[in-house]
Amino acid sequence: MKKLVVTLALAALACGGAFAQAPDTLAKIKERGAVNLGVRDSSGLAFTIGGGKYVGFHTEMAERIIGDLSKDVGKPLTINYQVITSQNRIPLIQNGTIDFECGSTTNNTARQKDVDFAYTTYVEEVRMAVNKNSGIKSIKDLNGKTVVTTTGTTSVQTLRKNERAQGIDFKTVQGKDHADSFLLLEAGRADAFVMDGSILAANIARAKNPKDFEIVGEVLSVEPIACMLPKGDEKLRQAINASIVRQIKDGSLAKLYDKWFMQPIPPNNVTLNMPLSASTKAAWENPNDKPMEAYGNK
Repeated sequence: MKKLVVTLALAALACGGAFAQAPDTLAKIKERGAVNLGVRDSSGLAFTIGGGKYVGFHTEMAERIIGDLSKDVGKPLTINYQVITSQNRIPLIQNGTIDFECGSTTNNTARQKDVDFAYTTYVEEVRMAVNKNSGIKSIKDLNGKTVVTTTGTTSVQTLRKNERAQGIDFKTVQGKDHADSFLLLEAGRADAFVMDGSILAANIARAKNPKDFEIVGEVLSVEPIACMLPKGDEKLRQAINASIVRQIKDGSLAKLYDKWFMQPIPPNNVTLNMPLSASTKAAWENPNDKPMEAYGNK
């Protein structure tokens, strides 16, 4: 009997410890009066225009989320912008350096083991950017070529799967971030840059000679992009999702999309001309956090 009591007591302590470890990011945010927001500096959805200014569809959406979080915690919140990369974004969420991030992160089942995702706010199509004079129009044209993608992104796996499926052979190189990857294409050290279409379009728009480049080829992967947050933080997840639903319902998210994808954007006042896709529209109509595997990707 004593052994049973001790066992039950230990089990209770273990359960209590598990509950105690559940993150409460909103409480930390309220205490410090600020949100540590993870942002990107060269993504299509979030980028910098210099001088410590971070902009873009997902960055501005995140700022509106934080406005709603201010109401939730009952006090004004400031924003500490923390630049993240494809490689360090998950560790920085896990160790609490950033509270959440709204950049260009794909929600997939592998990442769901380490972090949680808010509702999908953009559905991405992975394609490739090339120099217009390259003659490359399809992934089959990459045989014998050099292809760049960005370290730590899902496009690395997408590229390898397509290489095997198409029975072609090409050299792969990896940029440390999206700007570095595009620079390899721009400098002629890579023949194609495989990445999210929005990232390709944004980097072309910021190029020295945007007219020299184009996005070509078939859609290689369809990927849901969402804000990423600590694993098991249900309060924060519900609060962020509530803000996203509010922005969808009042039409402000659609206006924000139009601002960043259909109107001239800084720093070069180039228009990306990327109308709202049917997939993104469907995600807004039925808010969900389905991973990319649910989109029929092989």
